[in-house]
Amino acid sequence: MAEKTYNVLFLCTGNSARSIMAEALVTTMSKGRLKGYSAGSKPAGKVNPFAIEQVRKTGYPVEDLRSKSWDEFATPGAPHMDFIITVCDNAAGEQCPYWPGHPTSAHWGFEDPAAAEGTDEQKRAAFEKVFRQIVARMNSFVSLPVHMLDKHAIQQEMKRIGDTPVETA
Repeated sequence: MAEKTYNVLFLCTGNSARSIMAEALVTTMSKGRLKGYSAGSKPAGKVNPFAIEQVRKTGYPVEDLRSKSWDEFATPGAPHMDFIITVCDNAAGEQCPYWPGHPTSAHWGFEDPAAAEGTDEQKRAAFEKVFRQIVARMNSFVSLPVHMLDKHAIQQEMKRIGDTPVETA
């Protein structure tokens, strides 16, 4: 019998950087056990080119990336989400749409690399830093024995992952 693939939706306000990188990382790092999606409450309409640079490192098809509204995932026929993770403080405090099936949710806050100022190298460094932070949390998440945990236990573990400090240098 084939193992279930769990769907994970990463939410942010603009859906141009953090949620995009998380979508690619969960999909590639879980080796097919988890399928990532991303969306925003106020989508920017385009993916940040520095986020695309980081995603290329994963082997995830960058041509599939696009900035989109979270409304797409609250419609009939949308993929059923098992997990919803907010990755920016703005989206964590916003009123989210109703998600069918009451998916497990968590907040994993990361600085917004798209807000970085300076040269392209300084901006690139900000994206690389946040990318590494997402990788660190994703390592914990993808190693969870999801199929063996009840909903409450997985909720607690996802919160613990989000509360774990990430390196900032």
